[in-house]
Amino acid sequence: MREHEKEIKQAGAILAAIGLGDMHYARVFREETGITFPLLVDSERIAYKAAELKSGNLFHIFRRENAEARARAKAGGFKQHRLGNNPFQLGASFILGPGNRDLFVHLNRTFGDDADPNALLRALTNRSESS
Repeated sequence: MREHEKEIKQAGAILAAIGLGDMHYARVFREETGITFPLLVDSERIAYKAAELKSGNLFHIFRRENAEARARAKAGGFKQHRLGNNPFQLGASFILGPGNRDLFVHLNRTFGDDADPNALLRALTNRSESS
């Protein structure tokens, strides 16, 4: 998402990430990735549990979608970072709006099943136009 941070800000939103590691892991991750947006630490997985996010398993690693995601990431110059305490925790992408509204929700079904950044940007643009 860091490649789209400028567009997200232009749409009037704030990008933030929640990670499972500790403060040291977050610091290393920030240095390695160069992200500048807020990186929150949730070592107890409170946010993940509240959002009812799923966990993957060893078999997910061998799924076709993961092989494709790894190939895209490698072609884009991305690399795997150190594994945290919960390497099987699946992620999600949310756009939360005023009035406790979910404007966009994508729950990862497997590793690498991240939300399409263009879908996120469209959701932000639609939100901005309807405000």
